[in-house]
Amino acid sequence: MTQPLPFPTLETERLLLREIRDSDASALFAIYGDTALMRWFGMDPLVDLAAAQNLVKVFASWRLLPNPGTRWAIQIKGETALVGTCGLFSWNRESRKCVVGYDLAAPVHGRGYMREALSAVISWGFMNMELNRIEAQIHPENTQSLKLARAIGFAEEGRLRETGYWGGQYHDLLQFSLLQREWTFRHAET
Repeated sequence: MTQPLPFPTLETERLLLREIRDSDASALFAIYGDTALMRWFGMDPLVDLAAAQNLVKVFASWRLLPNPGTRWAIQIKGETALVGTCGLFSWNRESRKCVVGYDLAAPVHGRGYMREALSAVISWGFMNMELNRIEAQIHPENTQSLKLARAIGFAEEGRLRETGYWGGQYHDLLQFSLLQREWTFRHAET
């Protein structure tokens, strides 16, 4: 079995992006067990704490896959609890691309934390994974996520019809991408 590299802890002005730990299971359950939040996420809500404990193991296992991924816990500096997660997964090394995913606990929505976290993760991915392209698939009714993706610089490419299945039904997702040269250009201006 392949051993992962040391976990890449990242810091921003207000956040610590760190490895997800077993002690985060209850905070994960609060997010992934929330029916309202999960309506956009692409999976059914978790039903109990044991499922959240298993999710910690799933996220850790991503780093051992042939096309690895990394999922960070989002923690507000000065606090200990996880308030969300974000990560890069389905890394295709030959095509130099991957997919981004993210979630945030409802009580901290609207504070700019996810934009701050994603900016750090995206920069890390372009630099350390040598990515050319980061993709995102977003539910067409998830207005907060659509607004965030566009604000960060993701370009909408089209609709993936009935590509997701959760909550007992098929869902369309909008396909977005962000290219390394676009990211570099946007950040050279600021």
